[in-house]
Order: sequence, then C-alpha cells, then structure tokens
Amino acid sequence: MSIRPDEKKTTSVRRGTEPAPIPDFTAGPTVAGKSLAVLRVATGFVFLWAFVDKLFGLAYATPAKGAWISGGSPTKGFLSGVHVGPFESMFHAWAGTWWADTLFMLGLAAVGIAVIAGIGLRLSAAAGALMMLMMWAAEWPFALSTSTGAATHSTNPVIDYHIIYALVLIVLAAAAAGNTWGLGRRWAALVGDRTWLR
Repeated sequence: MSIRPDEKKTTSVRRGTEPAPIPDFTAGPTVAGKSLAVLRVATGFVFLWAFVDKLFGLAYATPAKGAWISGGSPTKGFLSGVHVGPFESMFHAWAGTWWADTLFMLGLAAVGIAVIAGIGLRLSAAAGALMMLMMWAAEWPFALSTSTGAATHSTNPVIDYHIIYALVLIVLAAAAAGNTWGLGRRWAALVGDRTWLR
C-alpha cells in the first residue's frame, strides 16, 4: 500500500482509547487543585496549631504552665521522654536547650504559615520533612520495647504519621498546591528564577 504525498500517516488508535491527559494542577481551580488546596490548608494548620498551643499553653497538648511564653520548654517533655532507638542519648542532650526550643518553634510557625498561605512550599517541604523525620527517629517505630523494657506499642515498624506528614508536604510542593486558593502564583512571580524559594 502506498501513501500519496498529500496524505498524512496516522496511527491506528480507536476513538475513546486515547490516554487521558495528565491533569495540570497549576492551571485553574480544578477538582484536584481544590482537593490539594484543602489538604494544604489542613496540613499547615496542624503545624500552626502545634506552634500556638506550645506558645500559649492552651491546655490541649501543652498545659498552661508549660507555655513557652511562661518559661516552659516545647522540646523538654518530648525529647527527655525518648527511651528508644539509637539516638536516645542525643535527644536527651537536646531536650530543653534554648536552641532546640527556638528552632522547633520557628520551624512549626514558618512551615504552618507558609503552607497555609501556599508560598515557599519547596522550603517548607524540606524543613517540615526534616522535622518529621527527626520526630520519627525519636519514636523509632522499629523497636518493640523501650530501653526501660516497656512495650512501644508501635503500630507499624516503618510508616507512621510523621512519614505521612512528610510525604504530604513533598506532594504539595511538587504539585504547586499553593496556586489554588493560595498565594503561590504571586510568590512565584516575586521570587522569579530562584525556583528553590517557590
């Protein structure tokens, strides 16, 4: 069979079998974009709420007397209570130090605000994922028992909520989730070619 010069060769793809186009999460408010925006705000609120509760001692996770503004330490209770894993002594040494408290609180606030606003998601993903990885290491879910002999009650030896939060932050950054119901586009225009700041 010969093809005339004026004919275009086409592939034999039946209608209805073409692959679905890849959704563009950065293009207008699609259902996927809105879903990621809701996930983004909810995740940011988790970080921001932890900051506010530890700052003011709202009596949820932090009692009023343990508020940071009242001289309490946001890291001492958690890190001094680490009794598992290869980093136990390191976390005990960090517990309650001024620099650990300051970095932890600044990290919670910065990640929370940035993720809710939809700006700096790449930096937020890196900082938040690092924070979650360190908290995961403090709980060391591989262990069945603590150094004191008590059961850890670990529900999964690898994946726990810290890993899930880290993965969510990475997905939000990769999908440019700040462009829907956020300031992502304005922020991208502001930082220009410095894409690591987006």
